[in-house]
Amino acid sequence: MVATAKQAAQGEITTLLGRGAAFEGKLTFDGTVRIDGRFKGEVFSDDVLVIGEGAHVEAEIDIGEVIIQGTVVGNVKAKRSIEIHAPGRVKGDLTTPSLQIDKGVIFEGRSFMENATATSTRPPGSAPPPPAPPKTGPTPVKP
Repeated sequence: MVATAKQAAQGEITTLLGRGAAFEGKLTFDGTVRIDGRFKGEVFSDDVLVIGEGAHVEAEIDIGEVIIQGTVVGNVKAKRSIEIHAPGRVKGDLTTPSLQIDKGVIFEGRSFMENATATSTRPPGSAPPPPAPPKTGPTPVKP
């Protein structure tokens, strides 16, 4: 049942970097991409990235949603969600409004769970803006 739920969430895979394949560079795409090999560089998309078991990804990732079962070294920023399933390993910061980390996962880094608009207006790791001062009316003058 769990496998079918994951497959339904992933949708149809439009591109695959298979086991034994290695690629270095900048990846942009539409649809769902699955990486089972080695990738080094940057990933940009509003859609779904699946990092399969046995994959090794060293990248800065800015994505719609990501499902991780392999190894990721680098920061991940997802507009919708990040899921990390065993035996996944992540070394880097995660920024997303929805985070799921399964038992058995190794995660070294920081997580920032903020809505998508807050993460797009300031870089990860920066302090949130200070609260606005209270609004007050004119000060009454005593005669």
